Amino acid sequence: MKIKLDENLGNRGKNIFLQYGFDVLTVYDQNLQSSSDDKLIQICKEEKRILVTLDLDFSNPLVFNPSLYLGIAVIRLPKNSSPDILYEMVKNLAKAMINNDIDGKLWIIQKNGIREYQPDKE
Repeated sequence: MKIKLDENLGNRGKNIFLQYGFDVLTVYDQNLQSSSDDKLIQICKEEKRILVTLDLDFSNPLVFNPSLYLGIAVIRLPKNSSPDILYEMVKNLAKAMINNDIDGKLWIIQKNGIREYQPDKE
């Protein structure tokens, strides 16, 4: 499974996904840091990659309709989070992606689980 990590997840996040067997690129790998959201999601679509991000803008399905992409995973950190909490959530996401299909869906990853949004098929 191919994923792209947004700039806020770092090498530790990349290494977690690599440990679970994912094909991972980061925005830093491709010099895409500070790219617009539209540009980033379009590149993910072209590369057939799932976007993993902390950017809550991607959690709006009216702006980024998940059915148009291979999947969008938004990590929503609790207040006063530590890096350890973030990377525990990244591990939980990696495990969930192995066993569940994210294609065309928006996943919101929270400390206590994952909420899934899938638009109605017309």
